[in-house]
Amino acid sequence: MGNSYLKLGKAVDLADKKDRLIYRFFEILPGFLAWSTLITVVILSFIQPVAIAVFIIIFDVYWLVKTVYLALHLRVAFKQMRLNMKINWLEALHQLPATSYQLPATKSWQDIYHLIILPTYKEGAEVVGASLDGLLNANYPKNRIIVVISQEERAGKDFNLRMAEEIISKYQNQFLKLMIVEHPVSIPGELAGKGSNIAWAGRFAKREIIDALGISYDRVLVSALDIDTVVFPEYFGRLTYTFLISYDPLHSSYQPVPFYTNNIWEAPSFARVVAFSSTFWHTIKQERMESDTTFSSHSMPLTALIDVDFWQNNMVSEDSRIFWQCFLRYDGRYQVVPLYYPVSMDANVAPTFWQTMVNVYKQQRRWGYGAENVPYFLFGFYKNKAIGFGKKIYLTFTMLERFWSWATNAIMIFLLGWLPVIVGGNEFNKTVLSFNLPFLTRLIMTFAMLGLITSAILTIFILPPRPLRYGKFKHVWMILQWILFPATTIFLGSLPGLEAQTRLMLGKYMGFWVTPKTRLLEFNKEL
Repeated sequence: MGNSYLKLGKAVDLADKKDRLIYRFFEILPGFLAWSTLITVVILSFIQPVAIAVFIIIFDVYWLVKTVYLALHLRVAFKQMRLNMKINWLEALHQLPATSYQLPATKSWQDIYHLIILPTYKEGAEVVGASLDGLLNANYPKNRIIVVISQEERAGKDFNLRMAEEIISKYQNQFLKLMIVEHPVSIPGELAGKGSNIAWAGRFAKREIIDALGISYDRVLVSALDIDTVVFPEYFGRLTYTFLISYDPLHSSYQPVPFYTNNIWEAPSFARVVAFSSTFWHTIKQERMESDTTFSSHSMPLTALIDVDFWQNNMVSEDSRIFWQCFLRYDGRYQVVPLYYPVSMDANVAPTFWQTMVNVYKQQRRWGYGAENVPYFLFGFYKNKAIGFGKKIYLTFTMLERFWSWATNAIMIFLLGWLPVIVGGNEFNKTVLSFNLPFLTRLIMTFAMLGLITSAILTIFILPPRPLRYGKFKHVWMILQWILFPATTIFLGSLPGLEAQTRLMLGKYMGFWVTPKTRLLEFNKEL
């Protein structure tokens, strides 16, 4: 079979019946683990309330320890990130001796070119323009930056032509190359979405730009950025510096921290809590990259992309899938290197509160559908005998635990923790354990929620300037909003994650849902 499994999307893609059954089992696994946990807790709350009460207390203590552990990682990562944001990385590159480079035969950092791919689908000029302005404002030579904007044909010829004319008129000749391509609709075997779009754009850029200019592939870093991504001024300097000094740079992806703050002042409080929670989670992951994958906007060598034939075009979560493609292709010799440096992106905002809530749920469900990578890498581990057994076990446990926690933990903590008292019966309710369970649970959760205080304080440091139309009290509410965390964690975290895993388990495969980008006109003027 060779490396043919690197392009698998789902079980039905496999012709061999045995392989198809194995892959299907792996598709069922995440949802099965989540549902079996929740159902077992509910059933045993009726028939074994004492055992479940003890389990809940132990689980709450585990969650408290985990919260403290993650809060410590957050503080360390956030401190490093703030330090990196104060450094002039272009100046640091000038001072970096070539003897420090880990890339063979590289004489100067100026040998490195950056190819930026921006996939777009019906986003307005204010969104696309903000991303391009971020590239223009970067403290990095523009003659080392190549930009490819990849439109979708399905957005309509008139819309695409109008947008292309606006972009060319403003940004023409600002970079080494700026090209606008159109990803054709209805290519056989493709799933409409970001993955198929950027794969098309990547192949185009390699053929029509990199090859045409005669640039060596190992000197090109590709940044696949969501269209709402605005890079901070030192991003490319920091990326180039990290690339040159990293161990095994051509077998590494480079992950920034997504700050969902472009339009954070416009977002409803529930959406802000979700946005900040995502930001802090990805900040924490900078400290734990040995067990992590790429996410959303990230950068990687062109050589790796060519070796795996670019991003997959038949699945939803292309951002994390590209890591597993490379990991399997290189027999486990692939890593994610943290940049400890941010890029800013949009929080979820729609014209109405309820539409915003629906969009947040759908976005979280799409992220939760990253569980489709579980059967992919497990089947890859099954087929690839060159990857170390210990590494396979570690990554399998880590990833399964991560998706299991996503779908179950908040539900067990905030909803099912009281169930034994409610349904445990008269005999259980007469026990000391029954009397103390609510008190102990509340006490442990109170201590655990103290970890949120760190998040609330850090919120102040990553906020963009407050728009003039908002009063100073808005800053206070940015902290007080964290009282909504339990509700957002359940209804805008666990439930969409559980639905995504359930769809995968039942074979009701999801398509790619494009998050609408909405920014108020007044907000854009203030930017």
